[in-house]
Amino acid sequence: MIGYITLGSNNVVKAAEFYEALFEILGAKRVYDYDGYVAWSTDGESAIFSITTPFNGELATSGNGTMIALSVTSEEQVNLLHAKAISLGALNEGDPGMRSGGYYCAYFRDVDGNKLNFHVKPKLI
Repeated sequence: MIGYITLGSNNVVKAAEFYEALFEILGAKRVYDYDGYVAWSTDGESAIFSITTPFNGELATSGNGTMIALSVTSEEQVNLLHAKAISLGALNEGDPGMRSGGYYCAYFRDVDGNKLNFHVKPKLI
């Protein structure tokens, strides 16, 4: 259902280094790499995650109440990715653990202040 996600950044080079280190763990590769725009996908068919300088030339800001959840395959991967994000300079917004609805999640803010989480989807009955 999701085609792509784009986050604004005031330092695309720094943000690209941050996400490159995280997405390497997930097996995602760069599918676009232009001046001021970088994007990744796991297989070229699934949703694309991208960062860019804002088209309007204004400063990028993180949205209050906006969050992107990235699905992973295991609780161990949530733990690993959250720890990696923090080691890369992200701010901890919630340690790994079970949340309502049966989701195992960990929350962080990236180098531009955007809120994201890694999560394992609960098994449906």
